[in-house]
Amino acid sequence: MRLTPVLLLVGLGVALAGCAGQPVPPGTELPGFWWGLVHGIIAPFALIAEIFTDVRIYEFPNKGGWYDFGFMLGISTWGGEAGRRSGRRRKRKRERDEI
Repeated sequence: MRLTPVLLLVGLGVALAGCAGQPVPPGTELPGFWWGLVHGIIAPFALIAEIFTDVRIYEFPNKGGWYDFGFMLGISTWGGEAGRRSGRRRKRKRERDEI
């Protein structure tokens, strides 16, 4: 019984998303995987620049899935190191607690 409202909302969301379309991109040289990777790596700096200027952190229009993959891979370079460092701290703390 509780699943029915959730399914209705998901179905409505899918139906509305199906109506959304993107404009036809101008030109043929659209950014792909490599530009997505670069934009992902510089995204934190672009976010700060966006406050003061008219800079966007995400290129539109782009080639779609490959650009998105490159962007996510690039942005993950910022978070990956932080996760590794916190794991080391916990491990060192456990080692000290055992002594």
